[in-house]
Amino acid sequence: MTCVRVLHIVGKMDRAGAETMLMNLYRSIDRNQIQFDFIVFSNQKGDYDEEILALGGRIFPILATNPIERMHKITGFLNKHSEYQIVHAHTLLSNAFHLLAAKRAGVKNLISHAHSTSNGKTGLLNKIYEKFTLKIIRKISTHKLACGELAAKYLYGDDDKVWIIPNAVNILEMQAVADKSKNYISDRLGGRGIKIIQVGRLSEVKNHNFSLEIAKRLKDQDINFSFFIVGQGPLEDYIRKNIQDYGLEENVFLLGVRNDVPNLMAGADVMLMPSLHEGFPVVLVESQAVGLLSLISDRIAPEVDLDLDLVNFLSLDNVDTWVKALMNQKGKSVAQSKIYTCLQASGFDVKKNATDLLNFYKDLSN
Repeated sequence: MTCVRVLHIVGKMDRAGAETMLMNLYRSIDRNQIQFDFIVFSNQKGDYDEEILALGGRIFPILATNPIERMHKITGFLNKHSEYQIVHAHTLLSNAFHLLAAKRAGVKNLISHAHSTSNGKTGLLNKIYEKFTLKIIRKISTHKLACGELAAKYLYGDDDKVWIIPNAVNILEMQAVADKSKNYISDRLGGRGIKIIQVGRLSEVKNHNFSLEIAKRLKDQDINFSFFIVGQGPLEDYIRKNIQDYGLEENVFLLGVRNDVPNLMAGADVMLMPSLHEGFPVVLVESQAVGLLSLISDRIAPEVDLDLDLVNFLSLDNVDTWVKALMNQKGKSVAQSKIYTCLQASGFDVKKNATDLLNFYKDLSN
C-alpha cells in the first residue's frame, strides 16, 4: 500500500487553535496510509515539531520577506517535490498566495481551510487586500474546508460546497483527564479561591486586558481567586506590565506554553474568552469535553455552544457583567455521559473525523 503524503501549509506549528486541530487529526489518522508534512514560515522550533518528526512527518521552513517572494519559493519547492499532489493551506487570506503557488507548480488538489471569521484588520488597504485574496481563494481552491459555518461564510461567501469539519478532540481521553484532574491546579500550582483560566495566544484579538480588568474588579471586591493565563505571544511584556500596574501579582500568573492544558481546564472553575473575534476555537471544544464552564465574548460564533449549558455569551461593553456571571456560574456541573453523547452526535469525535479525512485524501490521490 502506497502512503500518500499531504503537504500542509501553516505559519509555525505552535500550540495554537488550527495547529492543535491538525495535530489531533494527525495523531488519530492511519499514518500507514496518509502522512502529513508541513511548510512553515519560521526557522524557529515549533511546539509540535518534535512530535511531528516522531510521527514520521517532515517540516520544511520557507523564509521570505513578503508574500510574493514566499509564493515563488513555494512554487520552486513544489517543482522539486512532485510527490505532493495534495496541498492543504491553513493561513486564512494568505491561502490565496500559497494555493496560487501550488497551482503554478501543477498541483492538482488545492485545499483551502478556514479557521477564523475575520482577519482582524481594518483600513482601506486591508479591505482591498481582503477583497483581492478572497476572490483568488474562492476561484482557485479545488476543495474548501472550514471549522464552522461562520468561518466558511467569511472565506467562501455563499458557496454551498464547503466541508465543515469540526475542531474535534479525543472525547474519551478528555473525559479520562477530567476524572483525574479535578484538583490539578490546586495540587500543582497552589491555586486558591475561584480558579480561573484563559488559554490562547498573547495577542490583541484574545483581549487579555479585558480579563485583567475582571481580575482587578475581583481583587477590589476582596474575592479570593487565582487566574492562570496559558499561552505565549507578542503582548507578553505588555500583559506582564499590566499585571504589575494593577497590583495583581499574587492573583494572576502567566504560565506560558503548556502541554497539560486539558488538565488545567479540568482543574479550573471558569474559563474566560473575551476575544474580539474567533472561528470555532478548539479550546472551547476541549473545555466543554472536560465539563468546564466558559464565559465568552458575544463576538464569537454562536455555534461554539454545544447545548451543554457550559457556555455563556457576554457583551464586551460591561466588565461588571462578566464579574457577576463568573460569581453566579461557579459550581455548575454536567454529567459526563451527556457530554460524551452530545460531542459525538455533533461531530466532535476526532477518530471519526480522522477516518473521514483519510478517505477524503485517498479519493483525491486516486
